[in-house]
Parts: sequence; structure tokens; C-alpha cells
Amino acid sequence: MRLTVIGTGYVGLNTGVAAAYIGHDVVCVDKDPVKLELLNQGKSPIHEQGLDELLARVRDRMRFTADTADAVGDADVILIAVGTPSKENGEADTRYVEDAAREVAEGLVSGRTYTIVVKSTVPIGTNRRVAHVVTRALARRGVDADIHFASNPEFLREGFALYDTFYPDRIVIGTESDAALRAMEELYRPILEQTFAPPAGVPVPDVRQKPPFVTTDPTSAEMIKYASNAFLATKISFANEIAGLCERVGADITEVTRGMGLDSRIGPRFLGAGLGWGGSCFPKDTAALISVAAEYGYEMPITQAARDVNARQRRLAVEKLQEALKVLRGRTIGVLGLAFKPGTDDIRESAAIEIIRLLAERGAHVKAHDPVATDNARAALDGIEVEFVNDPYELAKDADGLVLATEWDVYRALDLAKVASLMRLPVLVDGRNVFKPEVARAAGLTYLSIGRPDVYVETTHRPASAVMGL
Repeated sequence: MRLTVIGTGYVGLNTGVAAAYIGHDVVCVDKDPVKLELLNQGKSPIHEQGLDELLARVRDRMRFTADTADAVGDADVILIAVGTPSKENGEADTRYVEDAAREVAEGLVSGRTYTIVVKSTVPIGTNRRVAHVVTRALARRGVDADIHFASNPEFLREGFALYDTFYPDRIVIGTESDAALRAMEELYRPILEQTFAPPAGVPVPDVRQKPPFVTTDPTSAEMIKYASNAFLATKISFANEIAGLCERVGADITEVTRGMGLDSRIGPRFLGAGLGWGGSCFPKDTAALISVAAEYGYEMPITQAARDVNARQRRLAVEKLQEALKVLRGRTIGVLGLAFKPGTDDIRESAAIEIIRLLAERGAHVKAHDPVATDNARAALDGIEVEFVNDPYELAKDADGLVLATEWDVYRALDLAKVASLMRLPVLVDGRNVFKPEVARAAGLTYLSIGRPDVYVETTHRPASAVMGL
């Protein structure tokens, strides 16, 4: 098939590269000249496991352009995968989707059959809106083409995007057109039937299973995406809410969630207590879902509570430092990790970024380290004085406190005794519960984690509440 992908962001690029690998001819469209230059050089503008290697392998089946009209005329399927950022009121901004639809319509030609697919995460009714925009533009141009529309939400995890593309839990198609459904079946057939050779650099599941092909109406497809993300966000926030109670009663959240996760009705995934969720999906999609509900006069208190708990977790690391150090002004605080999660350079809605801002507001001198996200963080923190370093041990040197904000493997491998010896005051806030408290204690660290009893060493102020066992 001939596939055109509008947008080379996270979803668009991974989808396009995977489609080229399974045998389709792919054109990717983007307006960013910097991105296009990198892509035409065979380099990925985003950090994602296996993407650079696969991009190099499929270059003969892909091309990249800024000209939407030129890219769509010969296409069979056109995927719109542009961003839908949040407005100030939380509503998803669909202007880029609609702009893309208008540009697509300008390149369609008479006598051809096209399937136009909304891949972006969009509010309910967007698929119908896109259909209206396209058909009106074609009528104005006098173009007689056979156009079909579909919604195909993505369920990609950053750091595992190619894995999730090749081995998805399900593929969801929302359409009222049999022709669109047939086109999407053809597009995904090698994945649906698992007939492709596993690409090098991408993990392979122990058992390759044919994913369910879920067909429904466009509105339900749009809702599936929002509801899925809201549920996962709520699951994490619930674990964090329980973690707060664990700290009060002396329980260990890691033991609690381990026991919970063994229940097949609950499962172990998305129960990790910590500094909360971030990235481009959960914050934006929960806000958008609440906004959509408000349009219909409907309240969603559970989803709102999940957002409230998440916001509280960001402040928790700073509050724990404040309690241990008493004074943050003039202190040197190191932040381990800047990306919102390991395996990506994405710093959107990252807990680390907010923690750095809070520390700076309280007068602390902030140092930071991340294996891949430093450049993005530096841009996001423009105007805030932050010292970026190239080595975690350099971060620890003469620090009064450390915050582990992203659970990179490089941090799991740290020699905690060495870290403690380099610090002026050996205080570590483990915002992801990476280390065991007894290991941290043996290393000489005051160790403050999430939902577990605190560990204090004599060189650090011990709050009265800790002494009293409260």
C-alpha cells in the first residue's frame, strides 16, 4: 500500500517506520525543517529504542517532505498524526488536526479512492469534524474522489513504541465505512497475522500472538483511547494515595502493591508508587476527558481526583527535603533524571522539571543529570539557574540532598556508599522507590522514599515525627 503520514512526532514517525518495515511505501510529512533535515539524513529526531536502526533499514521505502499536497495525491491511506495540545481550560486543541485535514484535501485528485485516518488522540466527534472539513474542501475544488474516514487511536508507550506497534495488545478501528475497514485490514495485515520477521533492535515477546482487531464506530474508538489512559492514570494515582497512608501507619507500599498485583483482577502493572505520571498522554488526556464531560454537563470526580493526587506527588519530594534539611535556601540539591520516564528524552510534564522549578523558587542551587534528556530539559528550564552535569557522581559531590526523579538503569547501578561519601549531607529522596531502605542505610544515607518508612542517619536532622514513630 501507499501510506502517507502527516506528522513525524512520536506517533507518526514510529508508525511510519514500522509500516515501511512490513512492506508499505511511506511518505511522512512535517513542517519542521530541522526534523526533515535529520530524517533525510537517516537520523531520528527523537530517542526511542530501535528507531535509528530501523529507520536506516527502511530508507528505500520512505521519503520525507514538507509538501502535504504532493504527498497525498497517490496515497491509499492517509494517517493524520499531529499534536493535540491542551488549551488553558484543559480542552484538547484540534486546530492542527483540522489544518492537516484541509491541507490533505488540497492534494486529493478525482477518480481516486482514499482512506483518511485520524491517528491523533482527539476529542469525541473529531472524526466527523475531519470528514466535514475534507468533503467541504473537495466540493469547493470540484474534486470527485471516493473518500472514506476512520479513527485509529494509538496505544504506544514511550520507550517501547516500536514494540507496541509490532506486537500490540489490540488494534482499534472506528469507522462507518466497509471500504475503510478493508483498507485498514490490509494496512495492518502483517501485524494482525504476525507474519513479519522480527526487526533487529526491537524486543520480541516470548510468545507472538495475533492481536485482536477491534472494530467499532468512530465515537467509541475515540472514547476507548481517552478511557484507557484515564484508567491507567487513576491506577497510578490510587497507588500513590495508598502510599501516603502507608507512610502514616508504617506499612511498605512496595509490599502492599506486590500483594495487590497478584490478584488477576488488578494485575501488577501501573501500581508503582512515586512522583506520579507525566509525559504527553496522561496529563493531557485526563484533562481533555474532564473537559469533554463538562461540555455535556457531566462530572468526572474520579478522574479529577487522579489528577489532584498526581499534582500532590510532585510537591512531595520537595516537602521531604524541606523536612530533612529544614532550610532549602542556599542548599545544593541534585536531581537524578529529567525525562518523565526512562527510555525517552521526552520531558513533557516531567516530575523532575516541576521539582527543579519548586527548588529554585525556594532558593536552592540545583544540579541535574540525565542520560539523554539534558538538551530538552535545558530548553524547558530556560531562565532558571540549573547546573547540568555529565556524571551522577559529579552531581552528588558537595550536595546537601539528592532527588531520584527518573528510574534510569544507570541510577540503579550507583554505588550508594560512594554517593554518600561525596555528599555534604547524605540525604536521598528516592522518588521512584528504586533502592531498598536497608541498602541505603548500610551505605550511610538518610533515605526518604514514597510509601515506605524513612531511614535517618545521625548526620541528618531527624524530625520529631520520625523519632516518635508517627
